[in-house]
Amino acid sequence: MTLANGKALRVAFGETVAELGKTDPRIVVLDGDLGSSTRADIFEAAHPDRFFQMGIGEQNEFGVAAGMASVGLVPFVSTFACFAVARALDSVRVLIAQPKLNVKITGGYAGLLAGMTGKTHLIFDDIAVMRAMGNMVVVAPADEVETRQAIAAIVDYEGPVYLRLTREASPLLFDDSYRFKLGKAVTVRPGGDVTVFGTGTQTVRAFQAAELLAAEGIEVNLVHLPTVKPLDEEAIVAAAQATGLVVTTEEHTIIGGLGGAVAEVLGERYPVPLKRHGLADTFGESGPDAALLEKYGISVTKTAEAIRAFVRARRT
Repeated sequence: MTLANGKALRVAFGETVAELGKTDPRIVVLDGDLGSSTRADIFEAAHPDRFFQMGIGEQNEFGVAAGMASVGLVPFVSTFACFAVARALDSVRVLIAQPKLNVKITGGYAGLLAGMTGKTHLIFDDIAVMRAMGNMVVVAPADEVETRQAIAAIVDYEGPVYLRLTREASPLLFDDSYRFKLGKAVTVRPGGDVTVFGTGTQTVRAFQAAELLAAEGIEVNLVHLPTVKPLDEEAIVAAAQATGLVVTTEEHTIIGGLGGAVAEVLGERYPVPLKRHGLADTFGESGPDAALLEKYGISVTKTAEAIRAFVRARRT
């Protein structure tokens, strides 16, 4: 099955926030001098009076957003994920998470594929950091359709949210009939041999890998977890019970990310054989997307290989 092309998640972000801003005057956007990259510039063009250029000063950017939230606005802080999570972490923790302020943190260029911006701009431990933070909701949509719906949902949610956005365009996993629900899992593809949990755009690669494996007689039960915190624990347990084998896959380190989160749930509630698939304990590098996906083991073919090897090992 060939998936249709979709827009980049960053474009869907800019367009959606601009559209929501037409009817919700509370929405403002703060930019860290990256609007043309994160596509916060789309909101700037539509609502220049509610766009605030904060320059290269992320700690201050988050402090201003906290102040805006305290008087009833809904600020979206737009910057690269590496700056939001690593450079400004103390401001996020103390000024936003602890008082549980209604700030929406959009971490652009997250994951491995950041357009050859350099290893300093790559971050794939952001989910681990943000999901461990008290009061913080963590959302990682898979495609354009889900991104638009997720943004609308987090505007309605009262409290801090980290929205993980990737740079490159993602094939469309969902159509217009899809309905995103904060904190809920969605079964993308039923199967009886192994359950695969994915999040973010890696779920799309997992779907394509599952299609390859189906031709070999391995039926994947693919479950997408767009909300990494809070997790849909009931859905995780039910999916694990259905197959007895679990693989997690993510464009993120396997330390503390989706794999760790799922393992925590199943370890307490329904222990089963589990493989965490994703990036190792490493830093990234610049390079073409396809080459990076292959080298770091999360391309469609590498994902299929990991699932195949795990299933065959358990069968023997």
